[in-house]
Amino acid sequence: MFDFAFMQRALAAAVLVGVLCGILGFFVVLRRLAFIGVGISHSAIGGVAIGILAGWNPLLTGAVFAIAVALGIALVSRSDNISEDTVIGVFFSGSMALGVVLFSMKSGYQQDLFSYLFGNVLAISTVELVALACASAVIMVIMLLTFKEHMLISFDEEVAAAYGHKVLAMNVLLLVVLALTVVIGVRLVGLLLIQALLVVPAAIATLWALNFRWQVLLATLIGALSGVVGLVLAYQFDLAAGGSIVMVAVALFFITLLAHFIHRQFRTPPSVSLDQP
Repeated sequence: MFDFAFMQRALAAAVLVGVLCGILGFFVVLRRLAFIGVGISHSAIGGVAIGILAGWNPLLTGAVFAIAVALGIALVSRSDNISEDTVIGVFFSGSMALGVVLFSMKSGYQQDLFSYLFGNVLAISTVELVALACASAVIMVIMLLTFKEHMLISFDEEVAAAYGHKVLAMNVLLLVVLALTVVIGVRLVGLLLIQALLVVPAAIATLWALNFRWQVLLATLIGALSGVVGLVLAYQFDLAAGGSIVMVAVALFFITLLAHFIHRQFRTPPSVSLDQP
C-alpha cells in the first residue's frame, strides 16, 4: 500500500498530526480543556465556509477564524457574569450555524462540507504536507519551550503569577496553539473528529504513566500509532481514513480501561499481621 505516493504522504501526515495532538493533548487533558477544544474545532467550520465562499484558502481562513474564536472565548470568559462553558456554547453554536448557512449558499456544498468535517487525508498534496510539517514543528517547539510555565499554571495560576509568569498570555497562547492544531488536523480526521485525537491518546497516557514527561511521550506514541494503524485499516477494508484513525484510538482507550479493571480485580491486597505493633 505504501508503494503509492498518496499513501506515503498520508502516512507522514498521520504520524505528524498524531505526535502533535499527543503533545498538545497532554495539556488539554491536564487542564480539562476538552470542551474548549470541541468549541474551537466546531467553530472553525465558519472560517472554512468563508474561505470557500470567498474563493480564499479555506484552511487559512479557518485558522484565522479559529484563532479569533479562541481569543473571544478567553476574553469573554473573564467576565464574572457568565460562565466559561456558556461562552464556549455560544461561540460553538453560532460559528457552526454560520458555516452551515454559508455552505448552503454554494452549489455542491455537500461534498465540500463532508471533506472538511470528516477529513480526506488521502488527497493531501506535497505542498500541504510540507506546510503541515512546518506548522507542526513550530507548535511543538513553542509547547516544549513553555512546558514548565504551562505545567505550573495548570496546577496553580496564583502561584504562577506570584513567580512572575504571565498567566493570561500563557492561557491565550495555549488557546491559539489549540486553534492552529485543530486546523492542521482538518485534512487528517476533519473538524468534527480532531478533538478525539486531542483527548483520547493523552487520556490513555494518564492511565499508564504517572510521570508527566512519560505521559507526553506516551501520548505522542499512541497518537502516531493510531494514525498508522487507522490508515492501514482504512486501506485494507475501504473505510473512511479519519474515522478509522479515531476508532483505533478509542479502541485502545477501552482496552486500557479493561486492563486496569482486570488488574484491580486480581491484585492481591497486602497482608496485615495482628501480631505486629
